[in-house]
This record gives sequence, structure tokens and C-alpha cells, in this order.
Amino acid sequence: MRGNTHRTAQRCLAAVTARPASLYAVAVMRVGYGMLYLLFLLREFPHRHEIWGPASPWTPELSQQLFDQTGWNSILALSDSPAYFELCYVTALLTSALFMLGWRTRATSVLFAIVVTSFHAKAIFMTDGGDNLILLMAIYLAFTACGRRWSLDARRNHLRTARTTGAPEQRKSRVSPRLREARGTLTTVVHNCALFVMAAEVCFLYGSAGLYKVQGASWGSGTALHYVLNLELFQPWPALSQLADDYAILIAIATYTTVLLQVAFPFVLFGPLKYPVLAMLLGMHLGIALIMGLPLFSGAMIVADAVFLPDRFYTSLAALCRRRVRQTRPWRQAPGSSTCVRVPPQGGQLAPPGTQPDSAGLGGRPSARSA
Repeated sequence: MRGNTHRTAQRCLAAVTARPASLYAVAVMRVGYGMLYLLFLLREFPHRHEIWGPASPWTPELSQQLFDQTGWNSILALSDSPAYFELCYVTALLTSALFMLGWRTRATSVLFAIVVTSFHAKAIFMTDGGDNLILLMAIYLAFTACGRRWSLDARRNHLRTARTTGAPEQRKSRVSPRLREARGTLTTVVHNCALFVMAAEVCFLYGSAGLYKVQGASWGSGTALHYVLNLELFQPWPALSQLADDYAILIAIATYTTVLLQVAFPFVLFGPLKYPVLAMLLGMHLGIALIMGLPLFSGAMIVADAVFLPDRFYTSLAALCRRRVRQTRPWRQAPGSSTCVRVPPQGGQLAPPGTQPDSAGLGGRPSARSA
């Protein structure tokens, strides 16, 4: 019994300290959340002064009272100067773009977390709720190695490795091997722990939302989505909402399916049902974004679901995309489709008039016209 427990503990320790897990998943989350927040800031650019800037109803005094209640803080509250706010906004746009591209990810991930925290704390009641999840994931991503795949940092390291491979002399590192190994182990442990926290956060979010819905009478009767579709607040396209509401049976099926998916999600992560459930959740979030007009919330949830896909899924998907691109190139010729061009004879005697060179280029034969 003790031997089995000891081996299990060793396997768990090796899983945490051996290598960083799900590097492609955190890379997808980095790209997804960086792009989402960049698009969010660009979308609200005409209204930035009313939401976060000097024209916001949250004066510095009210903001301070809010900070005292929530425990948050914001770099936007350091000054009420319009020029300072514009500088902060441009910095937020630039930070989101660099974080999405993976440039100096260790620094930009921290700056991105500060930016998201500051803008969220300044206007905590004026967004659709999608930035709540982005805020949590931005903080967690700062502790991960999210720049090792699909980033400018990864490309730079790859080019540096290619240049130094085969060099006669390698520059000696000033860091001792033992210290380098300890730093790598610490980075791996922090990365894997942050990854586990992100996965647990998403499980808790789905599970709590599903259990909360079970307690509601409208969700139990299958009519909850009917009432949602008739709320003016969630009708970006009233005609589309009315069209969806006309199918009562489909609305009831969608209501029960939503509750079932959210409640069952934490229990299917380690079985074969994980991929169908994730695909159905993707469809659910796309429907929320389209019909209810909550693109930021839906996008944040879709990106969060990427943490449960293993690296082999992303590598296989990337290989499939590259193969499809090679097959669909318009300038790529199919094998055996090239035509054989015959080169005329060089340096031989000229054929007499009225004759054509033969296939070997050694003489002439009468042409059909001369015959």
C-alpha cells in the first residue's frame, strides 16, 4: 500500500516538475485574449471618455470609494488629465497587440494584466461581463510560459538556435548549470500550477452556472430562453430573436441542453465525451454572441475552453492546415502534369530548305509541304 502511494506521489511530482504542460493551449489563450481585448478597446474607442475617461460618471472621489469596497485599484485614477488618459489608452492598445503577438511575453503579460485590471476596476459596472473572465485569465497567464509557442519570442529563439548550431565555439553562460536547472524547474512548476488553476476556474464557472440554473423554475420548465429572447436588452436583432422564439420545441431543447452541458462539463473532461461537449459548448457560445449580442463574453468563454485541448490536438490541426494550404495553392502543379519541351539541336548542321530536323537532331527529313 505504501509502495503504491509512493509511486503515485512520484508520478504526480514528475507531472508537475518534468515539463510545462499544454504550451499550445496557453499560446491560444494568449492570442485569443490579447485579440479580444484589443478589439474591445477599439470598439469602445468612440466612447472611451464616457466609460473610463474624464467624462465618466465615476469621478475620482467615487472611484476611490469603489476601490475601498472592491479592493481593486487602477492606474487611470492616478490623474484626471485628458492627456494622461489618452496615453494610458494608447498604451493599452499597444500592450494588447504585443501580448497577442507574443513579443517579450514575460514583460508584456504582466503589463497586459495591469492594463486589464486597471480598465476593469475603473468601470466595473459598465461592461457585459466578458471582461470579468478576461481579467482572471490575464492574471493567470502572467504566470505561464505562454510565449513559447506561436509567438515572436518563439520565432526569435528558433532563429537564434539555428544560427548558433554548428558554431565552432559557444558563448559560455554566466549562470551556473545548477541555478539554470532550478530556474527551469521553478518556471515549470509555476506554469503547471497556473494552468491547473485556469482549468479549475472554468470547471467551477460551468458547474456553478449549471447548478444555479437548476434551481430556477423557468429553466426546469424549459422556458428560460423564451424570456431571454423577449428581453429588449438582449435583442440586437429583434427579427432574429423573434424568429428563434417561434420554435417552442427547439427553445425547450436548447434550454435543457444548456443546463445539462454546464452541469456535466466537469465530469466529462477525462473521457471520450470531452470533444463532443466542447463542440456543443462552442455552438452555444456562438449562438449567445449572435442572438443575444454578447460577443465579448462568448469570445472569452470560447478561448477559456481551449485550455482543455491537449497539445497533440493543436499540432495535428496545424499540420492539417499546412497540408490543405499546400494542396490548394493555385500555382502548384499536380504530379505528372508538366509538359515535356523538346530542346532544338545545338551546334549541328543546318537542315536543308524544305526539311525538318529529326528527333535526334542529326539530319533532316522532308516536310509534308515539300513532299
